[in-house]
Amino acid sequence: MIDLKNPRVAIPLVLIAGILWSFGPYVVRHIDEAQQVPWQYLFTRGIVIFILLNLYLFFEEGISFYKNYFKMGISGVIGGIALGMAMITFIWSITNTTAAITLLCLGSMPFITAFLGFLFLKEEISISVWVAISIACIGILIMAFGNTEKNSLTGFFYGITSSIGFSIFSVTLRWKKETPKFTTVATAGFFCFLFSLAIIIINDLSFLSTPKNQSLFSLHGSLVCVGLVLYSIGSKNIQAAELTLLSLTEIIGGIFWVWLPMLGINEVPSNSTVIGGFFIFLSIIYYSLIIKTNRRFIGLN
Repeated sequence: MIDLKNPRVAIPLVLIAGILWSFGPYVVRHIDEAQQVPWQYLFTRGIVIFILLNLYLFFEEGISFYKNYFKMGISGVIGGIALGMAMITFIWSITNTTAAITLLCLGSMPFITAFLGFLFLKEEISISVWVAISIACIGILIMAFGNTEKNSLTGFFYGITSSIGFSIFSVTLRWKKETPKFTTVATAGFFCFLFSLAIIIINDLSFLSTPKNQSLFSLHGSLVCVGLVLYSIGSKNIQAAELTLLSLTEIIGGIFWVWLPMLGINEVPSNSTVIGGFFIFLSIIYYSLIIKTNRRFIGLN
């Protein structure tokens, strides 16, 4: 039987999780008129995430899995809503700018999380972490000032908002570490479903898109869920420094798949995105070398 506590097994699981998540932008790029169907996307993706995670919890914990919802408390509710808003702003970001900008904005999540933890949980931030945060901020500013076109700048701000939402989710888990993580993520999926449902009804929109788009919506939700399960299993047995570095596979892979000409998208990042991204990568690598004890909590993109 496979020993999941063995780092030699855990590391490949986390790598696979990152690779699965990295295909998200590529999937979104194949959606027909993605800017016209964000609510149908969120409606379908949200319910897929909710159903699949509850099925996983059922097989993992049995019929009593529903009791996790009574353990969420205020931290779980806040975390679920914040994660839901992160999912919503993610699709707005990636449909208004390049996948590179969206993913690099999400790459700043560890530093935003550290800063929010400092503000609200009184967690200490060492000088070294402040240096990493400063380097990441330089990269973010370079990308912001280098992408001044209206849609691109809008997508950039949505990307930063999405990263803040994911960071708030992580901070709520640190606030109440006993909060059930998968239940909170499932709640985020349900929030996306309900929020999108309300928007669709108010604006008299169609609930579903084309069969092709619906398949892609469901595929993205499935990639998120499978990656989350693998990441959760592996992250319990890997040091925080290694996790931070392994998380780069999601960012690098996501940018690579939409750039690789043979895959049909050929989305080339701008010079400012490449330069800003270099600073963010540098900050993440530096951060991974200095962090010792704090485990990176589950994050979705």
